[in-house]
Amino acid sequence: MANAKGYAVLAPKADLVPFNFERRDLRAGDVEITISHAGICHSDIHQGREEWGQALFPMVPGHEIVGRVQSVGSAVTTFTPGDLVGVGVFIDSCRSCENCKAGLQQYCFEGMTGTYNTMERDGKSVAYGGYSNLIVVDQNYVVRVPENLDIAGVAPLMCAGITLYSPLRHWQAGPGKRVGIIGLGGLGHMGLKFAHAMGAHVTVFSHSEKKKADAQSMGADEFIANPSEEYFKKYGNTFDLILNTVSVDLNLENYLSLLRLDGTLVLIGLPGKPYQVPAGVLLGKRRRLAGSMIGGIPELQEMLNFCGQKNIVSDVEVIKSDYINKAYDRTVASDVKYRFVIDAKTF
Repeated sequence: MANAKGYAVLAPKADLVPFNFERRDLRAGDVEITISHAGICHSDIHQGREEWGQALFPMVPGHEIVGRVQSVGSAVTTFTPGDLVGVGVFIDSCRSCENCKAGLQQYCFEGMTGTYNTMERDGKSVAYGGYSNLIVVDQNYVVRVPENLDIAGVAPLMCAGITLYSPLRHWQAGPGKRVGIIGLGGLGHMGLKFAHAMGAHVTVFSHSEKKKADAQSMGADEFIANPSEEYFKKYGNTFDLILNTVSVDLNLENYLSLLRLDGTLVLIGLPGKPYQVPAGVLLGKRRRLAGSMIGGIPELQEMLNFCGQKNIVSDVEVIKSDYINKAYDRTVASDVKYRFVIDAKTF
């Protein structure tokens, strides 16, 4: 077993502390990765604080991982030492259901195996995440990262990036399409960058006028702070696709009214309580209210290739490992532009 060091949550709601542990032995199909950077996702905070139900402790969070291959198992054919690679939200799945076979492992019938806060599928090994100096993952759940991209900015692509890329691709954002992004945070800024790069006309909806300059620099065609009732009336029936990236309570009826015939509003953020949606706003224009969650391995690789072609990365603030707890507090307070990324050399 390989000796690893990182940061862990030892009990619910506790601060993260330095943690030494062992990674499982390298199997024939495994890749050992020396981690360069690990992104901080808001879901890391939710799970460490048991806000999404009972968790497994000690917990090494982190599912936005980028680094270089250190060694490979005897049966590995996809990667060689030195390759720049990434690992995202899951590290395994059943591999046999129709969704897995279709490359949609995130929707595995048996449930995907998360990168942390769970047991691996052997039932013996604890899955420890990316807040660490190294990780061991099956080659089928590792993706190749284009060498031209800023490595720190790549890390959030493994979750925040694919979370926005997947619905934009599924609902065919592109030239001639009008796309709305609700929220310009860690998720929303990636949606804006992707939608703009895909050629769509992009409107950003935000609660803060202060983000207008950032939105415009990232490619927003329009920026609307706190849209009024007059705005919803004037621009009703004009959008093809709207992505809601925020978790606060919204009047979805207003945003649904912006959609033209067969338009779609996609929920990405997880609200604290269920939304109330009158059926009439959907029926009248055959509108759809949908949800989306990350992407499978093929789409994750497709996204990274797209990012390499378009030179797209996340806007990040790189931190040392001893700043993680403060970064958590700032993330909760929305005080970051736009994602924190840990320099793994500091573990």
